[in-house]
Amino acid sequence: MKKYMLLIVMSVLLLSACGGFQIGSGSEEPASTETDNASNDSESGSDGTSSSEKVTLDFWTFWGSEQRRPIVDQIIEDFNDSQENIEVRHTYVPWGDIWTKNLAAIAAGDPPDVIINDINTVQLRAQEGQMEPLTEFIDEDVQSRFYDQMTEGTTVDGETYALPFNTDTQVLFYNKDLFEAAGLDPEDPPSTWSEMQEYADALDVQEGDSYETIGFYPLIGPGSDLWMLNALGENYIDEEGNVSIDTEPVHDTFNWILEQKNKYGGNTITSINSQFENAQQDPFMAGRIGMMVQNANYYVQLRDFGQDLNFGVAPMPEKEEGSGHTSWGGGFVAEVPKGAKNPEASYQFIEFLTDYETQLYWADNNFDLVANQEAGMEAAESEEFTETGREVYSLMVDNMDDTLLTPQPVVAPDYASTINPTFESIISENTTVEAGLEKAQADLERIVENNK
Repeated sequence: MKKYMLLIVMSVLLLSACGGFQIGSGSEEPASTETDNASNDSESGSDGTSSSEKVTLDFWTFWGSEQRRPIVDQIIEDFNDSQENIEVRHTYVPWGDIWTKNLAAIAAGDPPDVIINDINTVQLRAQEGQMEPLTEFIDEDVQSRFYDQMTEGTTVDGETYALPFNTDTQVLFYNKDLFEAAGLDPEDPPSTWSEMQEYADALDVQEGDSYETIGFYPLIGPGSDLWMLNALGENYIDEEGNVSIDTEPVHDTFNWILEQKNKYGGNTITSINSQFENAQQDPFMAGRIGMMVQNANYYVQLRDFGQDLNFGVAPMPEKEEGSGHTSWGGGFVAEVPKGAKNPEASYQFIEFLTDYETQLYWADNNFDLVANQEAGMEAAESEEFTETGREVYSLMVDNMDDTLLTPQPVVAPDYASTINPTFESIISENTTVEAGLEKAQADLERIVENNK
C-alpha cells in the first residue's frame, strides 16, 4: 500500500501537466458527477466473453462536458449494439481525480475495465505494473492504424500496453488583417525565428511606453520548454536519461526569449497573459497580438468566440532555416488497468474505440486530432467543418510529421517539476542564463544517476 500511495502522489505531479510541458490536451469541463458503476460479474469463456451472460465493462473517462458526454455515450451505445456478449457502461470521473482514483482502485483490487489515460506516462505505469499488456490480442492491422510516435509511446520492452486514442500538436496562429495593415503578406507567415522577430517589429503598435498591439512573444501560449524542443529537435532528456540542457541551442533559446521580453516589458506580458483567462476577452481575438503559438485545438475557441476573426495557421517557425519545424504533442490512450477481470473483452472495446468509424465520429464532432491516421485524413475533408476548419485540421494532420511526444523517462519521472523552477528563475531574470542552465543540467543528471 505504501508503494501505491507514492504512485498517487507522483500521478498528481506528472499528469496534471499532461507530460511535463505547459501545453497538452487540457481538461474537460464536467457536466455532472453522475456515474454508472459496474463490474464483471460473470464467468468468461475462452473467447473472453461470457458463456451464459454478458460481460459488463466499466469504462472510466474524464469526458463529462455537455459537448463530449453525449458523444461518449453514443460510441458506447454503438459498441453495445454491435455484438451480444459485452456491455459497456460509462463512469465519468473529473479531471484531476481520475488517475489517482484509478491507482487507488488498482491497489484495492477493483479497477475499472478500461480507462482513458495520458500517453506520455505509459512507460511509468507499465514499469510499476499498473497496466495489463495487450500484445497477445493485437494484430498487425490494428497496430498500423496509428502515428509512429504514438505506437512507440505505447510500447515498452516489446510489449504494447495501450492503444492511442487522440493527440494534439502546436501551430502558429496569426491575424491576417493585422498583417495586411502592417504591410505584410497575409498568405506568407514567418518560417524562422528571425523572420518572426522581423514580422513582430512590423506588427507592434506602441503608444508612449505601452503597446496597444504586440507582434509576438514566445511565452504567450507555450512555455520555454516547447521552444527548447523546437531548437533541439528532440526532448532535452531522452528515455535513457541523456540530458541536453546546458547546450548552445538551449542557451540561444533563453537569450531569444529574454530579448523579446525586455522589448515589451514584463508588465505588458503579464497583462496580456491574464486576459486569456476569459475567452470573451481573449487578446488574440481582440487584435492585441499579431502571432502566437497554440495547441491547434485553439481553433475551436476562435470558431465559437472569434466573431469572424480573419486568421491563418502555419507550422511552428524553425530556429533557423533547415533546423526543422519541430512541434510537440501529448494525447491520451485507452488501456486496461492491472487486475481488470477480463482483459480480452476490455481489449475488444478498446479496438472499437480506435477503429476508423469511431475515430472519424469523434473527430467530426469534437474537432479533435484522432490517433487513427486514416480517420484523421478523412476528417480533414469533412463536410462537418467549415473551409477554415478543414484548413486547420489538414495542418494538424500534416504537422504530425514534425510533432514529437515526450514520454516521461523512467530514470527521471518528475524531471519537469525539478527543473521548471530554474527555467522560471531565468525568465524572471533572478538567475542568469549561464548559471541557470548549468544548474538545471547538473540537477537533472543527479536525478538520473540516483534512479539508475
